[in-house]
Amino acid sequence: MAGCVEGDLASLTGLLTAAGLSNASSIGEFMCSKFADVSSSLSTHTLAVDNIYLLFSTYLVFSMQIGFAMLCAGSVRAKNTMNIMMTNVLDAAAGGISFYLFGFGFAFGRSQTNNGFIGSNFFGLHKMPNETNGFDFSFFLFQWAFAIAAAGITSGSIAERTQFVAYLVYSSFLTGFVYPIVAHWMWSIDGWLGAAAVTNRLFGVGAIDFAGSGVVHMVGGIAGLWGAYIEGPRIGRFGSKGQPGMDMRGHNASLVVLGSFLLWFGWFGFNPGSYVKIVVPYAGSAFEGNWTGVGRTGVTTTLAGCTAALTTLFGRRWMTGHWNVLDVCNGLLGGFAAITAGCAVVEPWAAIICGFGAAWVLMGFNHLAPKFKYDDPLEAAQLHGGCGAWGLLFTGLFAREKYVFEAYGPDRGHGLFMGGGGRLLAAQLIEILVVIGWVTATMVPCFYLLDRYKLLRISPEDEMAGMDLTSHGGTAYSNEDPILLPPLSVRAGQNFAKADSVNASREGSRNNREMQEAI
Repeated sequence: MAGCVEGDLASLTGLLTAAGLSNASSIGEFMCSKFADVSSSLSTHTLAVDNIYLLFSTYLVFSMQIGFAMLCAGSVRAKNTMNIMMTNVLDAAAGGISFYLFGFGFAFGRSQTNNGFIGSNFFGLHKMPNETNGFDFSFFLFQWAFAIAAAGITSGSIAERTQFVAYLVYSSFLTGFVYPIVAHWMWSIDGWLGAAAVTNRLFGVGAIDFAGSGVVHMVGGIAGLWGAYIEGPRIGRFGSKGQPGMDMRGHNASLVVLGSFLLWFGWFGFNPGSYVKIVVPYAGSAFEGNWTGVGRTGVTTTLAGCTAALTTLFGRRWMTGHWNVLDVCNGLLGGFAAITAGCAVVEPWAAIICGFGAAWVLMGFNHLAPKFKYDDPLEAAQLHGGCGAWGLLFTGLFAREKYVFEAYGPDRGHGLFMGGGGRLLAAQLIEILVVIGWVTATMVPCFYLLDRYKLLRISPEDEMAGMDLTSHGGTAYSNEDPILLPPLSVRAGQNFAKADSVNASREGSRNNREMQEAI
């Protein structure tokens, strides 16, 4: 309709001419103007619907912060609940400022040289909205919600022993620089690594990471891995010879389950929302469009999570003899983290394979962690890093050509097991290695410097007393006035005295048992 000219309607106005109305050209011009108005109106309405869809998806993704907060709170000991809740708030707040000032520009900025490594404009949202690139403010909000999700993953790995200032530093650095560079490589049309690139794609096809198994989950998980490793395990987690120590499971299973359901709810914005636009019909079909892909993505996300949850349920039952809801929740989330890469390009039946594999990857890494004296209160590195990597490999095996074309366009790769050869799988392997290398090169120095200048880990006295008392002036479940609490030195002394008493009691009981056995 937009290309309508007066001559196109000459045949339709012939009857008017025969009837003595010779000004057919004027009639045609009038009718074309009306069609142009309709076309412009439809285009505006399409933009409005797409923006509403993107904003709705953003709200769902942001609601995952509530899920992270509940999951983290339930997974730590009661004496550190306020601290972990505060870190979740600050991940969003500090991440919002750093992503506004620097992160969005590094991730999606474009230059005339088409820099494949890093973006170079849109800092502080300068020249936004931008019609040339199709960026509106809703797109910034959506991407910010993703960035702070990566920071939230890392906070779980280093919970219960990290200084408050360290959270501010690493969160700002991760969301303002580390994460945006990976996002630029994968999701910018200038990026060198991803299938979203217009030209010069890796191996001619580019890696597929539709909603961020690598960009979000591996980045957050690998960062958490190094943070927890440099800090070391919590006091009492392992014995002097590396044997398992105290059981430090979280204090509230109800919060863990609530957080898991909230994250499940938010994932329906995380994965389907990554289409960004919903009013995009598919060529050759009057029925299917991006709205079809959105629905299918919700199905694959659900099936992967459900399969991982059930696999973990029976797997852990076989290993431990118990039906453990905490393990099932982590298995569920591991399935979601894995399917995030290929959610839009695989069949529903393949998502079941993805979830099954994710559960065993998670259980395998959890089995290995104690052998290396690695302590991660939320299993975040194993879950997001390990399952995220599996999700990238899975996509290289099972991506379907038709769905890849609908999501990315022509000349991209599809899965090895789906007749696509090995180029996509090779690109997926490169993404895994690159993400591990980049996060290691940037976050290890960050955590090392914080540790070197004694800004990373809290003192043993504070750790024993609990960070709620020592850093936040109270406890999450107490009505006591913090002003009436004894001084920190007294509280710490009381904790050590109590610990000594408990240890002495245990030692006495053990000696008595040994004497009885000897008799």
